[in-house]
Amino acid sequence: MRQGSAPNFCPPVEEGVTLEFVDERGDAVTLEFLGLVLHGARRYGFFFPVSEDEPAGSSGEVVLLEVTELDEDGQPSAFELVEDEGVAAEVYADFRQATKDLYDFAD
Repeated sequence: MRQGSAPNFCPPVEEGVTLEFVDERGDAVTLEFLGLVLHGARRYGFFFPVSEDEPAGSSGEVVLLEVTELDEDGQPSAFELVEDEGVAAEVYADFRQATKDLYDFAD
């Protein structure tokens, strides 16, 4: 199991957890969950897109979604794209710091 190196990072409970989302066009998108970053009073999820042709991480793309709802157990149950580029940059920097020993990031 991977472990982050920051107190504001919550890794997945097991590797390879995928979630299916429906985008604004109605297309299903599968994303592998990388973990949550706590930033201020908000939670942000990080994901790798996956498909039959591209395994997780192969594109180098990371998707950032804000947690908008929690279920009765306090687990994320709804997400939205982060549209504020300033917030996205701050949260991504937190994610890079927390996972620097797990992933190689291109600068």
